[in-house]
Amino acid sequence: MRFHQVIAWQKDRAGAIVENALAKQHGWKPGDRIVIQGKFFPVNLELNIRGICKPAVPARGIWFNWKYVEEAVSYAKGDMYILLADSPQDLPRIEAAVDGMFHNSPSSTRTETEKQMELDFISMLGNVKAFVLSICTAVVFAILLVSANTMTMSIRERTREVALLKTLGFTRRTVLLLLLGEAVTLSLAGGRLGLLAAYGLFYPLVHSSKGGPFAFATKIAPETFLAVLAVAIMVGFLSATISAYPASGLNIVEGLRHIG
Repeated sequence: MRFHQVIAWQKDRAGAIVENALAKQHGWKPGDRIVIQGKFFPVNLELNIRGICKPAVPARGIWFNWKYVEEAVSYAKGDMYILLADSPQDLPRIEAAVDGMFHNSPSSTRTETEKQMELDFISMLGNVKAFVLSICTAVVFAILLVSANTMTMSIRERTREVALLKTLGFTRRTVLLLLLGEAVTLSLAGGRLGLLAAYGLFYPLVHSSKGGPFAFATKIAPETFLAVLAVAIMVGFLSATISAYPASGLNIVEGLRHIG
């Protein structure tokens, strides 16, 4: 890159330097005006290409004045430095050491993990956790109603089978456990299929280079797997209890006479 291009870039607040491979790909040349649409930051930057550079390590990047972003986005102000730790166990010690070093300086620091930083950006959208939790609660309640109706119809259609089991000597407790076990098993199987489908949908996004800075949020943690299975068991148990308990105490004669 020539010296006069560097000077022009430094004097232009909207000036930009483009890596040569990226410039060839889009047919850009010095003097062109481009628009960068923001995704991580909600701002579109209108930049003037002042020079083309060829770095020692190919970067396929664009260099511009960060003040341009700070003026448009209030929370983008300030410098950011990335530190690499040897292990996750060292993170608390590093955070405390860095913040302690600049505690009494005019420019104090706030050191946090990459995951926490991205969660802070998500929190700017509002209480996302409460919003998602309310939707999940409504969905679980709707599924519970549908499951309860399905189990009620299923048990009612097998009234004579229940009466036959009691004729063969099955106690009320055994019949109740059989009905509840069937419902919980079916619900648990559905929960496992749902988890498998969710994992299949999220896997390409998480492992894609275009997943974005919040791709970590789409990962299904082991705790989430356990929570989903627990909810599936609860839905199966509650949906069958309403109809299984009366059916387990069915009179044998009335059950054998039942037509359904």
